[in-house]
Amino acid sequence: MSGPLDYIVWLIIPVLQIGVVLCSLRAHSFLRYFPLNFYMLTATVLTVGRFLFFSHYGVASAPYFYFYYFSDVLMTICLFFALMALFSHVFREMGAKLYIRIGAIVVLGLISAISYGMVRPALDQMRSDDSIRVATRFVAELSQNLYFVGAVLTYVLWAAVRKMRETRTDLIQLVLSLGVYFSAFAANWALAVIFPNSPIWRFGPIAMALWLPVAWGYTFLKIPEGARLSTARVAMGSR
Repeated sequence: MSGPLDYIVWLIIPVLQIGVVLCSLRAHSFLRYFPLNFYMLTATVLTVGRFLFFSHYGVASAPYFYFYYFSDVLMTICLFFALMALFSHVFREMGAKLYIRIGAIVVLGLISAISYGMVRPALDQMRSDDSIRVATRFVAELSQNLYFVGAVLTYVLWAAVRKMRETRTDLIQLVLSLGVYFSAFAANWALAVIFPNSPIWRFGPIAMALWLPVAWGYTFLKIPEGARLSTARVAMGSR
């Protein structure tokens, strides 16, 4: 599991992630899309951390297992708030920024409570002193539920983009990219449950970890600030 290809992937992913931040700085969009950049910075640090655990302990080790799931839930929460920031951009003219922030916190709290309720029976059967495994079970469920909710909310956001005839090209590209990402991860979780022994679903996280920074980096690098699609093109996309 520690072949040359694995190390190449571990090298490429953080380079692409930090590349998004650099492209955003170059496009003067760092502060405008700060939650997205914060996610990429967090993902870079945690990806490097995963590599250190991977290279030192091995992919089948308990330390790597625990670090993977705790880092995954941190990245998922950051990405959830990045999605909420895109909601704020779409609805900014309605003055809904504060309400979206409050709603994001409420939704995250509800998902956390639901996730805990889903794993509670299994947690009650574990030994009380096995706190790390108990916490890992919870964060794994929380991360999975956030991916599914994120996918649903991204479709809701895209419907709002089309309904409101949003024309900002960079915003549209960012929303579409995130929609692909969340949808693919939700599908990957489903495949992992349906076919737990299949190696196919294991490639999903790697592909998406490469996809999102490439898509966002392209958006910041190639789409000029203030560029807009024609109203006709947006209308065609809503049919």
